[in-house]
Amino acid sequence: MTEQTRHILDSVPVRYLRTAIHPSADLAAGAPSFDDLYEGADRFDEVYEAIVERLVTAAHEHGRVVYAVPGSPLVLEQAVRSLLADDRVATTVEPAMSFLDVAWARLGVDPVEAGVRLVDGHRFATAAAGQTGPLLVAHTHANWVLSEIKLAVDDSTGSLDDTAVTLLCSLGTEDEKIVHTTWAEMDRTVDADHLTSLYVPELGVPVGAGYVRFHQLARTLREQCPWDVEQTHQSLVPYLIEETYEVVDAIGALGDEAGVDRDAGHADDQLIEELGDLLYQIEFHATIAEQEGRFTIEDVTTGIHDKLVRRHPHVFGDEHGITVEVDGTDQVLANWDDIKRAEKGRTSVFDGVPGSLPALAYAGKLQKKAAKVGFDWPDVDGALPKIAEEAEELVAAAGDPIATADELGDLLFAVVNVARHLDVDPESALRSAANKFRGRFEEVERLARERGVDLHASELAVLDGLWDEVKRR
Repeated sequence: MTEQTRHILDSVPVRYLRTAIHPSADLAAGAPSFDDLYEGADRFDEVYEAIVERLVTAAHEHGRVVYAVPGSPLVLEQAVRSLLADDRVATTVEPAMSFLDVAWARLGVDPVEAGVRLVDGHRFATAAAGQTGPLLVAHTHANWVLSEIKLAVDDSTGSLDDTAVTLLCSLGTEDEKIVHTTWAEMDRTVDADHLTSLYVPELGVPVGAGYVRFHQLARTLREQCPWDVEQTHQSLVPYLIEETYEVVDAIGALGDEAGVDRDAGHADDQLIEELGDLLYQIEFHATIAEQEGRFTIEDVTTGIHDKLVRRHPHVFGDEHGITVEVDGTDQVLANWDDIKRAEKGRTSVFDGVPGSLPALAYAGKLQKKAAKVGFDWPDVDGALPKIAEEAEELVAAAGDPIATADELGDLLFAVVNVARHLDVDPESALRSAANKFRGRFEEVERLARERGVDLHASELAVLDGLWDEVKRR
């Protein structure tokens, strides 16, 4: 470390260590550590959030505190990044030597010339997406972390098994070891600890290869297929809607929780195919925008990632890193709506409800929004009589096409309201009824064929007889 950093460590009485389990910890001898947080938390994010809260509290109490981390405070130190972004305290970073300096020396690598990317082992799957190396992976403090890194690469053929990698253990200490091994063996070669890092010179298969390959395919089709080249956002809308409904059909084919008989393998294959078709539509729209210089699929995935993190403060913490306590799903949904309203600057409860939703879903969404501000029947007993009332008004409107359409809409709206109070999805209920009708009528057709009955020439009484027979089965 620099003389300035050493002077600060020696002169500031209130000091904290991120961890005392490190060879450099004696430079702040006697300072309490946050090792207890590592032992009690389920996730590392929880540790860093708790560290920030303790340090902010200490700074408010003592005026000035030192937070000492092993190595450089700007290299893979999430709590430091959070403190720098926290407007409750003023944070100054003092430099110190990083393990990276020793790593480059032991590896004999110029990181700039080689283009080495530094990656956090806990975030390998996302941070190294699309990369083929060279990679220096830190925070590989346990063998299970090394195993997770292997699993992040789609290598079903085992082509990476013999890829050379290097494990850097306890650099700069008496226990230093440089272990050369292979991709297949790296999680079985040493007992990894908090001083272990991994160097991967080159990967024959990029991290996240499956999606990277898919993304490149969308680009190629957009550039070389005449049909794809002609498409616009607007021309693709029918396909987007169609693929969405085909996903819904594929989900329906899975059966319900009660255990409907199904061909599990075929149903799963169908869902995989339909999800892929829908994913291609999303990729297609992003590729069009990318060509026009507006945004990319990375903007799309980053946007939804960051939004979900913000909307789940009970999982990831709020903007100050404080985990919000919730008591059940209702509170989660209420928090979601509050955060969304603040993000969008909305003034009406209906802001953000898509007008192009299917009518049943649109009606249900509007009713739910109004109910959140108290405009609702207390229970289904208040909503049910509206069906009879609207039905009478529909009968009274007979002979006036415009009034009839208006009253029929009111009747359907009242039915949706009853469904909402009964916690029944009206779309699913109507679809189920339609499918039931279809199944029964197809059975009527089968019986007619067996008996030589011409449905098109038969009277209604004949059809009703066949229908009743099918219903009794």
